[in-house]
Amino acid sequence: MSPVELVNGVTNVAGQPTSFKTRPLFWSIRRELWENRSIYIGPLAVAAVVLAGIFIGALRLPDRAFQMIAALAPAKQVEAMSIPYDFAAFAILVTGFIVAVFYSLGALQGERRDRSILFWKSLPVSDLTTVIAKAAIPLVVIPVVSFAIILATLLIIMLASLIILPLRGMPVTMLLSAFPIGSTTLDIVYTLVVLALWHAPIWAWLMLVSGWARRATFLWAFGPPLALSLFEKLAFNSTYVWSLLHYRVTGAIGQAYDLKDGASGMGHLSLQQMDPLKYLMSPGLWLGLAVAAAFFAAAVWQRRYRTPL
Repeated sequence: MSPVELVNGVTNVAGQPTSFKTRPLFWSIRRELWENRSIYIGPLAVAAVVLAGIFIGALRLPDRAFQMIAALAPAKQVEAMSIPYDFAAFAILVTGFIVAVFYSLGALQGERRDRSILFWKSLPVSDLTTVIAKAAIPLVVIPVVSFAIILATLLIIMLASLIILPLRGMPVTMLLSAFPIGSTTLDIVYTLVVLALWHAPIWAWLMLVSGWARRATFLWAFGPPLALSLFEKLAFNSTYVWSLLHYRVTGAIGQAYDLKDGASGMGHLSLQQMDPLKYLMSPGLWLGLAVAAAFFAAAVWQRRYRTPL
């Protein structure tokens, strides 16, 4: 029996390989989850802190504050009631972004630093599969984890509000207007997909630096773009590089939603503001994905020849 048969399946009594196949990509992703628990611990910890802060703040609010909310126009009431939900979702999204940054910076350098790359290269798992598995963490896994945690957090806030609001003399119908479960779930999924695709070149760049730099990956990843931006400002008094960096980090929402004020922040967004056609027709999206593909390809190539530190 050949080594390939040993890897791809087991044999039956007649000595023929069965249809059982290994799943190198699946187990490579599982490996990343086992070795990087911050992928879900970080957002969970922030969600717990946010929930504790919201609950304590709600209990300490005077009755007069609730009366002022009840006296507002219906549209303003919805905006006021949506603040805890928007804040919780935004905090978890930012945490997921930070976790993805630090994960990508250590994705390829970590295995070189602890010399585990020698073991992983001895397995019949290609460099392409390894890099795809690592890229799947910020592109797929962290958004899925963020979605689950955000939705659970918002549901907990809603259930707690169902108890707190009647005690403060406010109708629960206000709560249902501020947190429509169906549209909110769709909005969260849409936002996470938009951000994952838009930030793809960021994760690809960080992973490329992770596989190339011997140390100080954070400095190598962020130093050159910031230095180039500073040089451009001092030499030509222009900010094209800085604008490009800012656009890549924060421009997704402005492209994916129809914002009347042109803002790109993460305020209260609704289904009526979604503009997927505008997002899909954005040159920034497709240029970013092309750059991401080039960076990921370079990361695969360099992992093939990288040695332990």
